[in-house]
Amino acid sequence: MIRRSLLGGRALKGMVLGLAAALSLAACSEKPSTAGKTPKELTFSILSAENQASMGPLWQPLLDDMSNQIGVKVKPYFATNYTSLIEAMRFGQVQVGWFSADPALEATRRADAEVLGRVVDAGGDATYKSVLIVRKGSGITLDKVMACGKKYSFGLGDTKSTSGTLAPMAYLFTPKNIDPAQCFKTVKNGSHQANVNSVANGVLDVATNNTVGLLFFARENPEAAARIETIWTSPPLPESSILVRKDLDPAVKEKIRQFFLTYGVGTGPQADKQREVLKNLAYGGFRPADDTYLDPIREMEAANELGEARKTGDKARIAKAQAAFDQIRAANAQRRAAQPDV
Repeated sequence: MIRRSLLGGRALKGMVLGLAAALSLAACSEKPSTAGKTPKELTFSILSAENQASMGPLWQPLLDDMSNQIGVKVKPYFATNYTSLIEAMRFGQVQVGWFSADPALEATRRADAEVLGRVVDAGGDATYKSVLIVRKGSGITLDKVMACGKKYSFGLGDTKSTSGTLAPMAYLFTPKNIDPAQCFKTVKNGSHQANVNSVANGVLDVATNNTVGLLFFARENPEAAARIETIWTSPPLPESSILVRKDLDPAVKEKIRQFFLTYGVGTGPQADKQREVLKNLAYGGFRPADDTYLDPIREMEAANELGEARKTGDKARIAKAQAAFDQIRAANAQRRAAQPDV
Protein backbone atom coordinates (compact mmCIF):
# COMPACT_ATOMS: atom_id res chain seq x y z
CA MET A 1 0.00 0.00 0.00
CA ILE A 2 0.99 3.68 -0.16
CA ARG A 3 3.52 4.77 2.45
CA ARG A 4 1.98 5.99 5.67
CA SER A 5 4.56 8.79 5.86
CA LEU A 6 2.94 10.30 2.80
CA LEU A 7 -0.73 9.56 3.17
CA GLY A 8 -1.49 8.44 6.69
CA GLY A 9 -2.49 11.83 8.10
CA ARG A 10 -4.47 12.78 5.05
CA ALA A 11 -6.22 9.41 4.96
CA LEU A 12 -7.20 9.80 8.62
CA LYS A 13 -8.49 13.31 7.94
CA GLY A 14 -10.47 11.94 4.97
CA MET A 15 -11.98 9.21 7.10
CA VAL A 16 -13.07 11.77 9.72
CA LEU A 17 -14.60 14.02 7.09
CA GLY A 18 -16.27 11.07 5.39
CA LEU A 19 -17.69 9.79 8.67
CA ALA A 20 -18.99 13.25 9.50
CA ALA A 21 -20.63 13.51 6.09
CA ALA A 22 -22.26 10.11 6.43
CA LEU A 23 -23.52 10.85 9.95
CA SER A 24 -24.84 14.19 8.75
CA LEU A 25 -26.69 12.42 5.95
CA ALA A 26 -28.06 9.92 8.44
CA ALA A 27 -29.24 12.67 10.75
CA CYS A 28 -31.14 14.34 7.93
CA SER A 29 -32.95 11.13 7.04
CA GLU A 30 -36.27 10.46 8.72
CA LYS A 31 -36.87 7.17 6.95
CA PRO A 32 -36.25 3.83 8.64
CA SER A 33 -34.06 1.20 7.02
CA THR A 34 -35.51 -0.28 3.85
CA ALA A 35 -33.48 -3.48 4.05
CA GLY A 36 -35.41 -6.46 2.69
CA LYS A 37 -38.44 -4.52 1.49
CA THR A 38 -39.30 -2.19 -1.36
CA PRO A 39 -38.10 1.31 -0.43
CA LYS A 40 -40.13 4.44 -1.12
CA GLU A 41 -37.01 6.27 -2.17
CA LEU A 42 -33.44 5.42 -3.19
CA THR A 43 -30.34 7.57 -2.86
CA PHE A 44 -27.74 7.33 -5.61
CA SER A 45 -24.22 8.49 -4.72
CA ILE A 46 -22.02 10.36 -7.20
CA LEU A 47 -18.51 11.65 -6.75
CA SER A 48 -18.60 15.28 -7.80
CA ALA A 49 -14.99 15.13 -8.98
CA GLU A 50 -15.48 18.16 -11.17
CA ASN A 51 -18.16 19.97 -9.10
CA GLN A 52 -21.79 19.39 -8.22
CA ALA A 53 -22.97 22.35 -10.29
CA SER A 54 -21.57 20.83 -13.47
CA MET A 55 -22.19 17.15 -12.67
CA GLY A 56 -25.75 17.49 -11.38
CA PRO A 57 -27.36 18.40 -14.72
CA LEU A 58 -25.48 15.57 -16.43
CA TRP A 59 -26.67 12.86 -14.02
CA GLN A 60 -30.21 14.07 -13.26
CA PRO A 61 -31.76 12.92 -16.59
CA LEU A 62 -30.40 9.40 -16.01
CA LEU A 63 -31.72 9.35 -12.43
CA ASP A 64 -35.12 10.57 -13.64
CA ASP A 65 -35.22 7.77 -16.22
CA MET A 66 -34.21 5.30 -13.54
CA SER A 67 -37.01 6.51 -11.23
CA ASN A 68 -39.58 6.07 -14.00
CA GLN A 69 -38.40 2.59 -14.97
CA ILE A 70 -38.00 0.99 -11.54
CA GLY A 71 -41.02 2.72 -9.98
CA VAL A 72 -39.06 4.16 -7.05
CA LYS A 73 -37.93 7.77 -6.72
CA VAL A 74 -34.16 8.11 -7.03
CA LYS A 75 -32.40 11.17 -5.65
CA PRO A 76 -28.69 12.03 -5.95
CA TYR A 77 -26.14 12.35 -3.17
CA PHE A 78 -23.03 14.25 -4.26
CA ALA A 79 -19.81 14.01 -2.28
CA THR A 80 -16.41 15.55 -2.88
CA ASN A 81 -14.34 12.56 -1.71
CA TYR A 82 -14.53 8.79 -1.93
CA THR A 83 -14.54 8.24 1.84
CA SER A 84 -17.84 10.09 2.13
CA LEU A 85 -19.39 7.83 -0.52
CA ILE A 86 -18.18 4.66 1.17
CA GLU A 87 -19.28 5.76 4.63
CA ALA A 88 -22.71 6.86 3.38
CA MET A 89 -23.26 3.42 1.85
CA ARG A 90 -21.87 1.70 4.94
CA PHE A 91 -24.42 3.50 7.13
CA GLY A 92 -27.24 2.55 4.75
CA GLN A 93 -28.04 6.12 3.76
CA VAL A 94 -27.06 5.42 0.14
CA GLN A 95 -28.33 2.29 -1.61
CA VAL A 96 -26.87 2.65 -5.12
CA GLY A 97 -23.86 4.50 -6.44
CA TRP A 98 -21.34 5.22 -9.16
CA PHE A 99 -17.85 4.32 -7.92
CA SER A 100 -14.46 4.24 -9.54
CA ALA A 101 -12.66 0.96 -9.10
CA ASP A 102 -10.54 1.42 -5.98
CA PRO A 103 -13.28 2.87 -3.73
CA ALA A 104 -15.67 0.33 -5.23
CA LEU A 105 -13.42 -2.43 -3.91
CA GLU A 106 -13.35 -0.84 -0.47
CA ALA A 107 -17.14 -0.49 -0.53
CA THR A 108 -17.47 -4.24 -1.19
CA ARG A 109 -15.24 -4.85 1.81
CA ARG A 110 -16.65 -2.32 4.26
CA ALA A 111 -20.05 -1.10 3.09
CA ASP A 112 -21.99 -4.33 2.38
CA ALA A 113 -21.92 -3.47 -1.34
CA GLU A 114 -21.69 -5.52 -4.51
CA VAL A 115 -20.93 -4.72 -8.13
CA LEU A 116 -24.03 -4.70 -10.29
CA GLY A 117 -22.63 -3.44 -13.60
CA ARG A 118 -19.75 -1.64 -15.24
CA VAL A 119 -19.42 1.40 -17.43
CA VAL A 120 -18.15 1.43 -21.00
CA ASP A 121 -16.97 4.67 -22.55
CA ALA A 122 -18.31 6.37 -25.65
CA GLY A 123 -16.03 4.25 -27.83
CA GLY A 124 -17.18 1.00 -26.25
CA ASP A 125 -14.09 0.49 -24.08
CA ALA A 126 -14.47 -0.74 -20.51
CA THR A 127 -11.21 0.86 -19.44
CA TYR A 128 -9.59 4.23 -19.00
CA LYS A 129 -6.06 5.32 -18.08
CA SER A 130 -4.21 7.20 -15.39
CA VAL A 131 -1.93 10.00 -16.59
CA LEU A 132 0.74 12.39 -15.38
CA ILE A 133 0.22 15.93 -16.62
CA VAL A 134 2.44 19.01 -16.78
CA ARG A 135 2.03 22.52 -18.09
CA LYS A 136 2.72 22.63 -21.82
CA GLY A 137 6.06 24.23 -22.61
CA SER A 138 7.43 23.66 -19.10
CA GLY A 139 10.12 21.33 -20.38
CA ILE A 140 9.25 18.79 -17.68
CA THR A 141 9.62 15.24 -19.00
CA LEU A 142 8.94 11.88 -17.39
CA ASP A 143 12.69 11.25 -17.06
CA LYS A 144 13.10 14.53 -15.19
CA VAL A 145 10.19 13.69 -12.91
CA MET A 146 11.56 10.24 -12.13
CA ALA A 147 15.00 11.70 -11.39
CA CYS A 148 13.47 13.12 -8.20
CA GLY A 149 15.75 15.56 -6.41
CA LYS A 150 12.86 17.41 -4.70
CA LYS A 151 12.70 19.77 -7.66
CA TYR A 152 8.99 19.72 -8.52
CA SER A 153 5.69 20.20 -6.72
CA PHE A 154 3.48 17.14 -7.23
CA GLY A 155 -0.26 16.53 -6.99
CA LEU A 156 -1.66 13.09 -6.24
CA GLY A 157 -5.37 12.33 -6.35
CA ASP A 158 -7.73 11.46 -3.54
CA THR A 159 -6.04 8.83 -1.36
CA LYS A 160 -8.66 6.32 -2.53
CA SER A 161 -8.56 7.31 -6.19
CA THR A 162 -7.75 4.52 -8.64
CA SER A 163 -6.22 6.73 -11.32
CA GLY A 164 -5.09 9.56 -9.04
CA THR A 165 -3.09 7.51 -6.53
CA LEU A 166 -3.27 3.71 -6.75
CA ALA A 167 -2.34 3.30 -10.43
CA PRO A 168 0.61 5.73 -10.53
CA MET A 169 1.97 4.16 -7.36
CA ALA A 170 1.52 0.58 -8.64
CA TYR A 171 2.72 1.13 -12.20
CA LEU A 172 5.20 4.00 -11.95
CA PHE A 173 6.66 4.79 -8.54
CA THR A 174 6.62 1.53 -6.55
CA PRO A 175 8.38 -0.56 -9.25
CA LYS A 176 11.25 1.98 -9.12
CA ASN A 177 11.24 2.12 -5.32
CA ILE A 178 10.29 5.80 -5.36
CA ASP A 179 8.46 7.39 -2.45
CA PRO A 180 6.84 10.60 -3.73
CA ALA A 181 7.35 12.23 -0.32
CA GLN A 182 11.09 11.79 -0.78
CA CYS A 183 11.08 12.50 -4.51
CA PHE A 184 9.26 15.82 -4.81
CA LYS A 185 9.57 19.27 -3.26
CA THR A 186 5.98 19.12 -2.09
CA VAL A 187 3.19 16.55 -2.41
CA LYS A 188 -0.50 17.46 -2.17
CA ASN A 189 -3.64 15.34 -2.49
CA GLY A 190 -6.50 16.89 -4.43
CA SER A 191 -9.38 16.16 -6.74
CA HIS A 192 -8.79 15.67 -10.44
CA GLN A 193 -10.30 19.07 -11.13
CA ALA A 194 -8.13 20.80 -8.54
CA ASN A 195 -5.00 19.11 -9.87
CA VAL A 196 -5.59 19.87 -13.53
CA ASN A 197 -6.42 23.50 -12.75
CA SER A 198 -3.30 23.79 -10.59
CA VAL A 199 -1.09 22.47 -13.38
CA ALA A 200 -2.75 24.64 -16.02
CA ASN A 201 -2.24 27.72 -13.85
CA GLY A 202 1.32 26.91 -12.80
CA VAL A 203 0.52 26.18 -9.15
CA LEU A 204 1.69 22.55 -9.45
CA ASP A 205 4.49 21.30 -11.68
CA VAL A 206 3.20 17.75 -12.10
CA ALA A 207 -0.03 15.98 -11.15
CA THR A 208 -1.98 12.80 -11.69
CA ASN A 209 -5.27 12.70 -13.56
CA ASN A 210 -7.05 10.37 -15.96
CA THR A 211 -8.18 10.28 -19.56
CA VAL A 212 -11.85 10.77 -18.68
CA GLY A 213 -11.14 13.69 -16.37
CA LEU A 214 -9.11 15.40 -19.08
CA LEU A 215 -11.98 14.89 -21.52
CA PHE A 216 -14.41 16.69 -19.20
CA PHE A 217 -11.86 19.41 -18.49
CA ALA A 218 -11.30 20.07 -22.19
CA ARG A 219 -15.04 20.26 -22.76
CA GLU A 220 -15.61 22.71 -19.91
CA ASN A 221 -12.43 24.79 -20.16
CA PRO A 222 -10.75 24.34 -23.56
CA GLU A 223 -8.46 27.33 -23.08
CA ALA A 224 -6.96 25.94 -19.88
CA ALA A 225 -6.88 22.41 -21.32
CA ALA A 226 -4.69 23.68 -24.16
CA ARG A 227 -2.05 24.50 -21.53
CA ILE A 228 -1.83 20.84 -20.41
CA GLU A 229 0.20 17.96 -21.82
CA THR A 230 0.50 14.32 -20.79
CA ILE A 231 3.94 12.83 -20.07
CA TRP A 232 2.90 9.35 -18.84
CA THR A 233 -0.04 7.02 -19.45
CA SER A 234 -0.81 3.92 -17.41
CA PRO A 235 -1.93 0.51 -18.63
CA PRO A 236 -5.74 0.25 -18.97
CA LEU A 237 -7.73 0.49 -15.73
CA PRO A 238 -11.22 -0.88 -15.04
CA GLU A 239 -13.83 1.79 -15.73
CA SER A 240 -16.29 2.92 -13.09
CA SER A 241 -18.91 0.52 -11.80
CA ILE A 242 -22.42 0.66 -10.36
CA LEU A 243 -22.71 -0.66 -6.81
CA VAL A 244 -25.76 -1.57 -4.74
CA ARG A 245 -26.13 -2.56 -1.13
CA LYS A 246 -26.51 -6.32 -0.72
CA ASP A 247 -29.50 -5.95 1.60
CA LEU A 248 -31.58 -4.06 -0.96
CA ASP A 249 -34.82 -5.81 -1.92
CA PRO A 250 -33.80 -8.39 -4.58
CA ALA A 251 -36.71 -7.41 -6.83
CA VAL A 252 -35.67 -3.75 -6.76
CA LYS A 253 -32.04 -4.72 -7.27
CA GLU A 254 -32.96 -6.66 -10.40
CA LYS A 255 -34.98 -3.72 -11.73
CA ILE A 256 -31.92 -1.50 -11.25
CA ARG A 257 -29.72 -4.04 -13.02
CA GLN A 258 -32.07 -4.24 -15.97
CA PHE A 259 -32.32 -0.46 -16.14
CA PHE A 260 -28.58 -0.04 -16.58
CA LEU A 261 -28.11 -2.99 -18.93
CA THR A 262 -30.84 -1.76 -21.27
CA TYR A 263 -30.18 1.97 -21.02
CA GLY A 264 -29.42 3.48 -24.41
CA VAL A 265 -29.95 0.15 -26.15
CA GLY A 266 -32.23 -0.33 -29.15
CA THR A 267 -33.88 2.03 -31.60
CA GLY A 268 -36.51 4.74 -31.42
CA PRO A 269 -36.86 8.18 -29.80
CA GLN A 270 -36.48 6.91 -26.24
CA ALA A 271 -33.23 5.06 -26.94
CA ASP A 272 -31.91 8.06 -28.88
CA LYS A 273 -32.68 10.33 -25.92
CA GLN A 274 -30.96 7.95 -23.53
CA ARG A 275 -27.87 7.80 -25.73
CA GLU A 276 -27.72 11.59 -25.64
CA VAL A 277 -27.73 11.43 -21.83
CA LEU A 278 -24.88 8.90 -21.96
CA LYS A 279 -23.00 11.06 -24.44
CA ASN A 280 -23.08 13.99 -22.01
CA LEU A 281 -21.57 11.69 -19.37
CA ALA A 282 -18.92 10.52 -21.88
CA TYR A 283 -20.35 6.99 -21.58
CA GLY A 284 -21.37 4.47 -24.17
CA GLY A 285 -23.52 2.38 -21.85
CA PHE A 286 -23.32 -0.31 -19.20
CA ARG A 287 -22.42 -4.01 -19.15
CA PRO A 288 -23.00 -6.78 -16.60
CA ALA A 289 -20.31 -7.28 -13.96
CA ASP A 290 -19.75 -8.73 -10.52
CA ASP A 291 -17.09 -8.30 -7.85
CA THR A 292 -14.44 -10.09 -9.96
CA TYR A 293 -14.44 -6.99 -12.17
CA LEU A 294 -12.32 -5.38 -9.45
CA ASP A 295 -9.60 -8.06 -9.54
CA PRO A 296 -7.12 -5.76 -11.38
CA ILE A 297 -7.37 -3.38 -8.42
CA ARG A 298 -6.54 -6.22 -6.05
CA GLU A 299 -3.48 -6.92 -8.20
CA MET A 300 -2.35 -3.28 -8.04
CA GLU A 301 -2.81 -3.32 -4.26
CA ALA A 302 -0.68 -6.46 -4.05
CA ALA A 303 2.00 -4.88 -6.25
CA ASN A 304 2.21 -1.90 -3.91
CA GLU A 305 2.32 -4.20 -0.87
CA LEU A 306 5.21 -6.09 -2.46
CA GLY A 307 7.05 -2.87 -3.21
CA GLU A 308 6.66 -1.70 0.38
CA ALA A 309 7.81 -5.08 1.69
CA ARG A 310 10.96 -4.94 -0.44
CA LYS A 311 11.85 -1.56 1.04
CA THR A 312 11.92 -3.05 4.54
CA GLY A 313 14.37 -5.82 3.66
CA ASP A 314 12.30 -8.18 5.83
CA LYS A 315 12.62 -11.51 4.03
CA ALA A 316 9.54 -13.04 5.66
CA ARG A 317 7.39 -10.02 4.76
CA ILE A 318 8.77 -9.99 1.22
CA ALA A 319 8.05 -13.70 0.75
CA LYS A 320 4.50 -13.29 2.04
CA ALA A 321 3.83 -10.29 -0.19
CA GLN A 322 5.38 -12.03 -3.20
CA ALA A 323 3.21 -15.11 -2.70
CA ALA A 324 0.07 -12.97 -2.39
CA PHE A 325 0.96 -11.00 -5.52
CA ASP A 326 1.75 -14.13 -7.53
CA GLN A 327 -1.53 -15.75 -6.48
CA ILE A 328 -3.62 -12.73 -7.46
CA ARG A 329 -1.76 -12.22 -10.73
CA ALA A 330 -2.19 -15.88 -11.71
CA ALA A 331 -5.89 -15.82 -10.86
CA ASN A 332 -6.38 -12.65 -12.92
CA ALA A 333 -4.50 -14.12 -15.87
CA GLN A 334 -6.68 -17.22 -15.75
CA ARG A 335 -9.83 -15.13 -15.59
CA ARG A 336 -8.76 -12.92 -18.49
CA ALA A 337 -8.03 -15.98 -20.59
CA ALA A 338 -11.49 -17.34 -19.87
CA GLN A 339 -13.22 -13.96 -20.34
CA PRO A 340 -11.06 -11.92 -22.75
CA ASP A 341 -13.77 -9.29 -23.29
CA VAL A 342 -14.06 -8.39 -19.59
